[in-house]
Formats: sequence, C-alpha cells, structure tokens
Amino acid sequence: MKITIVGTGYVGLVSGTCFAETGNSVTCVDIDEAKVEKMKNGIIPIYEPGLEVIFSRNIEQGRLTFTTDLKEGIENSEIIFLALPTPPGADGAADLKYVLKVADDLSKMITDYKVIVDKSTVPVGTGDKVHNMLKQNLDESLFDVVSNPEFLREGAAVVDFMKPERVVIGVSTDRAKEKMQRLYEPFVRQGNPIIFMDVRSAEMTKYAANAFLATKITFMNEVANLCEKLGADVDNVRRGIGTDSRIGKRFLFPGVGYGGSCFPKDVQALYNTAKENDYEFSILKSVMTVNSSQKLKIADRLIQDIGPDLTGKKIAIWGLAFKPNTDDIREAPALYTIDKLLKHGATIKAYDPEAMSNIKDIYGDSVELAPDMYTALAGCDALAIMTEWNVFRTPDFEIIKDKLNSHAIYDGRNLYDILTMEKLGFNYISIGRKEIRILND
Repeated sequence: MKITIVGTGYVGLVSGTCFAETGNSVTCVDIDEAKVEKMKNGIIPIYEPGLEVIFSRNIEQGRLTFTTDLKEGIENSEIIFLALPTPPGADGAADLKYVLKVADDLSKMITDYKVIVDKSTVPVGTGDKVHNMLKQNLDESLFDVVSNPEFLREGAAVVDFMKPERVVIGVSTDRAKEKMQRLYEPFVRQGNPIIFMDVRSAEMTKYAANAFLATKITFMNEVANLCEKLGADVDNVRRGIGTDSRIGKRFLFPGVGYGGSCFPKDVQALYNTAKENDYEFSILKSVMTVNSSQKLKIADRLIQDIGPDLTGKKIAIWGLAFKPNTDDIREAPALYTIDKLLKHGATIKAYDPEAMSNIKDIYGDSVELAPDMYTALAGCDALAIMTEWNVFRTPDFEIIKDKLNSHAIYDGRNLYDILTMEKLGFNYISIGRKEIRILND
C-alpha cells in the first residue's frame, strides 16, 4: 500500500519505518528541511534500539522516502497518518494547532479517496474536528477520518510495533475499516487482535491506558513512601501483590516518578478533558501531585542529609533519560533533581549512555558531563541514580568507593540489594526500603 506519514517525530518515524519494513511504500513528510535532508542521507534523528537497521534498509530499497512537500507526499497515497505534536497548552490541554493546520492543508489538496488517520495522542472529539476541517473544502465521499492510537514503549518501540499486543482502530465506515485491516494484517498473524471501535472510544482508549499505568506507578510510589515510615520493605510488598493475577507484576517498581513524552502530558490532558465536561477526575489530580513530589525525592534527601546549603558539594548523577534505552529526557526525573540541586548551590557531574547531548542543549556548561560512569564519580560527595540503565546494575563497587569522597549512594531505582550494600560499607538510601547508614570518612 502507499502510505504517507506527516510528522517524523518519534511516533511518525517508527511507524513509517515499520510500515515500510512490511513492504509498503512510505513517504514521510516534515517541514524541517535540515532534518529531512539528514534522513534522505540515512541519518536517523532519534535513538531507538533496532530502528536504525530497518531505517537504513528501507531507504536503500526505496520503500522509505522523505519530503518537505505535503502535496508531493500524499500523491497516490491511500492512507495518510497524522503523527504530529500535540503539546500541552498553558492550561495543560492538548494543543491541536498542528493537527488542524495539516487537516486544513489536506482539504485543499486531496482529489481522490483517502483515509486520514490520527496517530497522535489527541483528546476525545479530535476526529470530529479533523472531519469538520476537511469537509470545508472536500466532499465527504473523498475521505474518512480514523483514530489509530499508538502504544509504543520508548526503548522497545520496534518490537511493540512489529508485534503489537493489540491494534486499536476507531472507524466510522466499512471502507476505511477494510483499508486499515489490510494494512495491519501482517502485524497480527500470531493472533493478537485488531480491535475496531468508534473513533471517540479509540481516542479515549489511549488516554485511559496511559492514565491507568501512570496511576499504577504512582500507587506503588505511595506504598513505598509509607513502607519507609512503617519499616516495611516495598520489594517484598511488590512481590507479594504482583503474583496476584488480578494485579500483575508490571509497573509495580517504585522509584522517582514517571516522565517522558506521554504519561505526564496525557494524564494532564485527560484531567483537563474531564474538567471541560464538568467532571472532577480526582484520582488523576492526586496522581499528578504525587508524581511531582516523587521526582524530587532524591534531591530532597540529599539536601536533608548534606545541605541545605550545597555550595562546595559535588553530586554525581547516573542516568539522565526518563527511562533506559532511550535518549529522551522530556519530563525526566533527573532534570528536576538537577534543577533543585543547582538551586541549592551544588555542582553536578553526570553520565548517561545516550542522553548527554540532549542535556548539554539544556544546561550547557552548568552540568559537567563525564565520558563514562566512573569518571562522573571523581571527587563527588554522593552518587544519585536516576535511570535504571543495565550498565548501572552491576558496577565495580570498589571503584565507586575509591572515586567518591564519601560512600553515599542515593538510589532512585532500587538497583542494589540492601544487605550487600551494608556489607560493602555504603550509606545507601533507596525507595521504600531500609536506610543503610554507616559512618565513614
């Protein structure tokens, strides 16, 4: 099939590349000329495991092309995906200006039947707005609007796209349903379902899924915080409840809160949608409040222990991305930690396997970026772990002891065994577990 992807951000680029991998002819459209030129030359603008290989292969084989010209990009296209930014506005509601602008442009270019697919995460009712924008200049027989939300995990997006647990598609006509069914058939051969529904329900499904997962994470963080006060161990609690099939084991690991491009934005947007419709979604308000404080938990403990004035103190940070296996730092807990520590006068040395160039763009020289994880420790008064990269899971603790001025680790991801850290002689502060406090020089 001939597919157009409008927008080459994370979702658009992964979607376009994976559609090309199954034999479709895909044209990606983006207004950023420099970005498009780089992609034409095989330079991928994001880090995502496994994507670069199939990106390069499909460019070489002519199935994946790029342009800045929307009219050229939709020529002979059967399905047009809108994978555009929907950033939160000042009030937290999703801003649809990019989606509606492209819909308006398409209404003046389309000459034969096309399926217009909202791939972006958009509020319930956006499909209707896109439909109304298109019909201003188009006969309704020339288009259908579909909702096809993505459920990709950064760091595992290629696998998630190629072997989805489910595909959710909101349609209003059999004509659009047939085209979407044909497009996705290669991805569901192992029996994973394509779930067809109405457009509004599909839009709501995406928000409900992300809000539920954010709530589950936040609930466990609240449990962990209470465990600290009661002398219980959240790891034991997690194992105890995770074996209940009604609860499940996933998203039960406590930490320093959720971040990224999806959960914070989508929880806020769903909360706003509820308010706009005279409903107070109280649980989501609590989720946002708790998550905001959880992101500062490690910074607050450091300030409590070695502050409040951190002038002359140097803190090492391992992990800057909001999660492992990505370079995405949007709403990352590490950013909130860095900001607060800098305000209290601390010097920051940091290391991340993939995200340091993005951090450099924000902080410039105010954060020292180390070439490796151990160099980041040299001369520091404490180590804060903010992202659970595999490389941090089994470090050489003797090197850590040698490099740090004090044997203090503040672990926001509970990477290490408490008894082991006690035997090794570390001051070890984690989330929802016993504190290890050992006096050392």
